[in-house]
Amino acid sequence: MSIKSMTGFGRGELQFQGRTWVAELRCVNNRYFDLKTRLPKNCAIFEEPLRKLLASRLQRGRIDLAVTVCGENSEFRQVKINLELARSYRLALSEMCSALDLEDRLTAAQFAALPDIFIREQESDDPEVVWRQLEAVVGEALGHCDEMRLQEGRLLREDLQARLGQFGSTVTTIEAAIPELLQQRQRTLQERLEKLLDQVQLDPGRLAQEVAILADKTDVTEEIVRLRCHMKQFLAFLEESAAVGRKLDFLVQEFLREVNTLASKINDAGIAHLTVELKAELEKMREQIQNIE
Repeated sequence: MSIKSMTGFGRGELQFQGRTWVAELRCVNNRYFDLKTRLPKNCAIFEEPLRKLLASRLQRGRIDLAVTVCGENSEFRQVKINLELARSYRLALSEMCSALDLEDRLTAAQFAALPDIFIREQESDDPEVVWRQLEAVVGEALGHCDEMRLQEGRLLREDLQARLGQFGSTVTTIEAAIPELLQQRQRTLQERLEKLLDQVQLDPGRLAQEVAILADKTDVTEEIVRLRCHMKQFLAFLEESAAVGRKLDFLVQEFLREVNTLASKINDAGIAHLTVELKAELEKMREQIQNIE
């Protein structure tokens, strides 16, 4: 199973009793499920069933569905003769011929050319038959669209996994640098106190207390632990088949929160450079996540 991208295209085509049905489905990223349909006039009654069909496979995104039908009987029309009007024409022509002493030799072809003799009416199709055709052609388009979304989803997952690996590597570098940073700050603190107090003997207990306070202010163990927990959860979400885009987006915000706290606690130029790298990686991840369902 794999996550899905919200970007995809699918096309379906169906031949049935002289008609050619074509469905085209286009999907792009969107925070919500937003469906726009263009259907043949006689298929407007199926808009809600189509919405349910698409919503069962597409949980969010901007979705455009266009269905056309062409060929024999493509407009679902049948031709009938307006016999009442034809009789009126015939009577009027007979009266005209009698009044003007004309020969009445109007042929069927000439008669048929008179206005409104033939009526094009909407043919009454069985709704169940029409729905089966519509469902089949849209289902085919949906299947092709799903394949494309899955393929792009796999690429997005690989990219995010790689970026998360780089993110974790930088976190490890920061974690490894903390002990040396604390020792350096301890030495700096001791040197400053010795310089300020000159020849006065330092109280070891007091110095240890100051060092403990400094270490506590610089302790980022909780932030490192939470970042690693978030990374494990992030990887778990990438293996799910359900819509996880919003969950991943939320986790990236939590990542950023912990990184900001970590940077403010340590307040070191070298670590600050690494936290900038972390934020840059998170921004790239967020951009990719915007395309995940």
